Amino acid sequence: MAKRNTEIFVGVFVLLGMIALVFLALKAANLATFSTTKGYQVKARFDNIGGLKVHAPVRSAGVPVGHVTGITLDRNTYQGVVTMELIQGITFPVDSSAQILTAGLLGDQYVGIEPGADDKDLKAGDTIKQTQSAVVLEKLIGQMIFNKAADAGSGTPPAPQATAPAVPAASAGAHK
Repeated sequence: MAKRNTEIFVGVFVLLGMIALVFLALKAANLATFSTTKGYQVKARFDNIGGLKVHAPVRSAGVPVGHVTGITLDRNTYQGVVTMELIQGITFPVDSSAQILTAGLLGDQYVGIEPGADDKDLKAGDTIKQTQSAVVLEKLIGQMIFNKAADAGSGTPPAPQATAPAVPAASAGAHK
């Protein structure tokens, strides 16, 4: 009987461990949204969405206020259209801005919303007009390398820095 109780205990423990691993994997992949509360959807257009993915968080002041529900390409303007679901009850003024930010140096990307100052709030289906695209690390590195190469290839030495003339210590106190 004691052996049977031990086997049941070990089985339950292993099952709980597997459930915890699945939950952790879903949370790490931003796929675990267990809330059933519905929010309202807004859109934003970006020239470059970088590595933004569906289910990425939407934050304001670092606080999660929603998530990305869809990413499409506008075939007329060739801009990325990001659809976000914001938590019901959290509203932003219509002149708010959205930007794609990176969590940490090489972390996942998310949408950050900076609230505006207008009296009217965004409603379901509205589009955030002011946006800032993702900063692509490869482009920044490429520009830095290109600028360094251009500086090295110009052949003009850097201009000497001007220095202020030194004032002798003895004459500094002599004038009254």
